[in-house]
Amino acid sequence: MSAQTPKGNMPVVLLKDGASEQKGRDAQKNNIAAAKIIAEIVHTSLGPRGMDKMLVDTLGDVTITNDGATILKEIDVQHPAAKMLVEISKTTDNEVGDGTTSAVVLAGALLEHAESLILQDVHPTIIVDGYRKAGKKTKQFLKDISEQISPNDKSYLLKIAKTSMQTKLVRKDSDQLAEMVVKSVLAIAERNGEKYTADIDDIKVEKKSGGSIKDSAIIQGIVLDKEIVHSGMPTKVSEGKIALLNTALEINKTETDAKINISNPQQMKSFLDEENKMLKTMVDKVIGSGATVVVCQKGIDDMAQHYLAKAGILAVRRVKESDMTKLAKATGARIVTNLDDLFEKDLGSAQTIQEKKIEEDKWVFIEGCRHPKSVTILLRAGSQRVVDEVERSIHDSLMVVKDVMEMPSIVAGGGSPETFAATKIRSWAKSLEGREQLAAEKFADALESIPLALAENAGMDPIDTLTNLRSKQVKGDKWIGIDVMKARVGNMKASDIIEPLAVKEQIVSAATEAACMILRIDDVIATAKSAGPPPGAEGGMPPGMGGMGGMPPGMGMPDMGGMM
Repeated sequence: MSAQTPKGNMPVVLLKDGASEQKGRDAQKNNIAAAKIIAEIVHTSLGPRGMDKMLVDTLGDVTITNDGATILKEIDVQHPAAKMLVEISKTTDNEVGDGTTSAVVLAGALLEHAESLILQDVHPTIIVDGYRKAGKKTKQFLKDISEQISPNDKSYLLKIAKTSMQTKLVRKDSDQLAEMVVKSVLAIAERNGEKYTADIDDIKVEKKSGGSIKDSAIIQGIVLDKEIVHSGMPTKVSEGKIALLNTALEINKTETDAKINISNPQQMKSFLDEENKMLKTMVDKVIGSGATVVVCQKGIDDMAQHYLAKAGILAVRRVKESDMTKLAKATGARIVTNLDDLFEKDLGSAQTIQEKKIEEDKWVFIEGCRHPKSVTILLRAGSQRVVDEVERSIHDSLMVVKDVMEMPSIVAGGGSPETFAATKIRSWAKSLEGREQLAAEKFADALESIPLALAENAGMDPIDTLTNLRSKQVKGDKWIGIDVMKARVGNMKASDIIEPLAVKEQIVSAATEAACMILRIDDVIATAKSAGPPPGAEGGMPPGMGGMGGMPPGMGMPDMGGMM
């Protein structure tokens, strides 16, 4: 598009040919419409009665899930404004793990309500200001009604883990899985005075289809998806002493090209003997440290394997660095980079180290670590799709338990805190002057989109449910929410539906920021695609110079006419 303004007879060309521009109302309408579509996609998957989505990618791989972040990540959104909502679901997932769908539904509702104000000629900046103030106030109201718990109160942690699984496919098995989740987070949590910190990366989640969800287990140690390197090694070691090596048990190749001239077989033999001797010295250092199990991040030479097997040492090679770190935390071993530094004090310990067959694969289980600061959750389920979804549910659950341990404040679920905050915001809005008051009231309406979506997904009448909910809340019972499973309005705290305050705050912050950002846009300029990167930008030849076929005419290649 060329934006032309006559200046005398000279047109002023601002944008490249093929670029497009959307201004003012049109741009806002378009952006809001895109964001609303995204919110509608995940809207039906909110809550325990939410539906699942089946996502099929270009290769035909199928994902079945109702995890907001996963849905939006897999559908590969193109619209720039919609991408912002995908972004908030991602950050919510990384930050607090749960509430990804709620954040997107709330952001969509905020934009939808803002649209009606824009149509009444309320300036977007005023709406943004009103929203920001209301968002801040909402977080304050949520904080006021939240309840403090002690961070290691197992009964509360179990309720929280279970609540996060209620909306997932694993609801029927949530008792057993919640127990595993809480145990594993308590095992790896570090106490610092009154405060706790927990790093979820210390919990290794391994999944394997086959069996049923009931066969899932927590392992006080680490599972390595590798097999033992040599058939002559023991497949089980009890009370093992574990050496973690970050160095290869192989002969290093020389840096420069070296040639050895060998003139007779004797020299060849002595050369090979020398190589074997070096490998034997390496293995002797390992044996000398008293290790009975060797876990190596790099390779182990065939000859070294033979010597290790002869010494009755169990060895695993090419283990991922992340697994090495977890093993160090679980077994108390130190990762050694130089064999000369390997002493008995560097070894870790575990009750049993054993190779077990899981389905088709052989895995090494390192179990029974004394006080493991890193543990493994082994998930099983009937099919690959189910086990993937179980893994996503476990991730959300681990995150919410970690959130509560790090910030021990809780609220009830079922849309009760949102309804409470909405009622409070409505009465607070009256204190605002001017048009901001309208924006704050719309913010309250948007907050109620969450209980509304829960009611719709449960097949209840949304309007009757919401009016019933409001009237009961106004009477002073702040924990009245939508009990989706019983399809009625009830006390959510009594039903043990409990969520971390951290998640609710993150949902409000993320949704408000995204909505405000989209509302402030009044011009969308899309540049035309250029013909490709400038020559040399890719570090090689410009596009089309690889073969003669792609060459633009006149690139210095003579026209070969009939010569080819």
